[in-house]
Amino acid sequence: MTDIQIAQSCKMEDISAIASKIGLSQQDIDCYGSTKAKLTFSALKRLQEKAYASSNKAKLILVTAMTPTSAGEGKSTVTIALGDALRKNGKNAVIALREPSLGPCFGVKGGACGGGYAQVVPMEDINLHFTGDIHAITAACNLMAALIDNDIQQGNELNIDPRTITWKRCVDLNDRALRNIITGLGTRIDGIPREGHFQITVASEIMAIICLSRSISELKERINSIIIAQDYNKQDVSFGQLNCTGAIVALLKDALRPNLVQTLEHTPAFIHGGPFANIAHGCNSLNATLCALACGDYVVTEAGFAADLGAEKFFDIKCRVGGLTPSAVVIVATVRALKMHGGVLKAELDKENLEAISKGFSNLKAHIDNMTLFGVNVVVALNRFLKDTEAELQTVSSLCKEVGVECVLCEGWAKGGNGAIELAKTVETLSSLSSSFKPLYEDNMTLQDKIKTIATKIYGARDIIIEEKALSKLNKYQSLGWGKLPVCIAKTQNSISHDKKLLGAPSNYIFPVRDVQLYSGAGFIVVFAGDIVDMPGLPKMPSALSIDVDDNGVISGLF
Repeated sequence: MTDIQIAQSCKMEDISAIASKIGLSQQDIDCYGSTKAKLTFSALKRLQEKAYASSNKAKLILVTAMTPTSAGEGKSTVTIALGDALRKNGKNAVIALREPSLGPCFGVKGGACGGGYAQVVPMEDINLHFTGDIHAITAACNLMAALIDNDIQQGNELNIDPRTITWKRCVDLNDRALRNIITGLGTRIDGIPREGHFQITVASEIMAIICLSRSISELKERINSIIIAQDYNKQDVSFGQLNCTGAIVALLKDALRPNLVQTLEHTPAFIHGGPFANIAHGCNSLNATLCALACGDYVVTEAGFAADLGAEKFFDIKCRVGGLTPSAVVIVATVRALKMHGGVLKAELDKENLEAISKGFSNLKAHIDNMTLFGVNVVVALNRFLKDTEAELQTVSSLCKEVGVECVLCEGWAKGGNGAIELAKTVETLSSLSSSFKPLYEDNMTLQDKIKTIATKIYGARDIIIEEKALSKLNKYQSLGWGKLPVCIAKTQNSISHDKKLLGAPSNYIFPVRDVQLYSGAGFIVVFAGDIVDMPGLPKMPSALSIDVDDNGVISGLF
């Protein structure tokens, strides 16, 4: 059966039964039908307090990966299988994942709920409209844009210079034609003509704010502090000066509450927030993680793409903001990805090639080394594909052993939790060991030094070069007191470097910074490197071509 057929054949438990497994009552959840729910605000506050209590000893396990390839690595599949396996081992495990974006669903990936017998369900709902969180964020972003343009149209009391507006409209689809637009065309009553831009919703500052805010009050504070433009005197203008933050938060209030669903094996899973990791910070919401920590003894979460992106941002942004300390890190690797990083074409991946695996191992080793910089305990999960040979699997295991890291075979796609039992045992052992977790850089480093530290220590660059426009903005941010913020680097996910063509473990190159943008509400500086953009385009053969629905409302082709 296909992934979607497996998911559709699952008999789900009522969501109230899933909630009861982790100590939540019917009064703690608002049900969206019988298979998904949101936590109430009272439950959210109670669980936050429990998560931060000194008596809470829950273990936080991060699942990340080597650099992804078009062959697919299965990070979400491993995350879900690991959560299921921990529960099979008698542990109270809870999973925390991001909400999928419609962009990849209809663009390249076709879905993001795991695969095979390690999935979260109802997968069609989760992949599409779910509980409306991403739609609410889209509406909030666009209402903000409309209010900014209306203020200018109605007299411009804030003296905003339209040429300096940095706030973008958004839509949660891959639509390259909206990257650069002109708004306000027509007559005098149609607005002030100006250049505008769209970004995909999951790269928006509001998405980041939702994922890092713990309460309505914090949400308001962060939105108030968003810098939207400059006035004609070259002074920054914040959104709070428009005095309409309450309306924005009214749209977002339910989107702040974590969603509860289940895996195929009925493991509780919080799925909430969906920032991209190649552009944004790539982690599920802080609220979801806190709730999972309060409800379980083990929390299995993931960060988007590879360790150079999602994991670094998880440590340097989310853990820094949320006061989180990870207990162990799982790096997902595949024989197929190792061969591709070793120079094998996708069409040749089914042929055994031990030499290519050894060559491509440089990529996995770089990610292992990167994780040790944060002082965390690491295990490699070798996600098995059907065509992998025993010799290839043994080669990967031996190479990992040579660098002092255990490699555990994972067969979650084919066997669900049963395929990750040994991985779960290893994670239990690792998370019980002492560690010395620390962020990569200190708050008081300059923004330039933070960028250089990530580029040289994580990406393997020799140095960085910053274009004049970006350098001027960095100097301004530093002088205005924003220098203590972390940086969120936006770059390709297909290489540790900025250049998607550089496979393996690139080194001795110059890392180019093209532009930077202050996300004052989210609390970080976005750094654009290479040709990355915050509104993706569709591929030549998008996943949308394979998706259909029948007269009974049954969807096909989503995976």
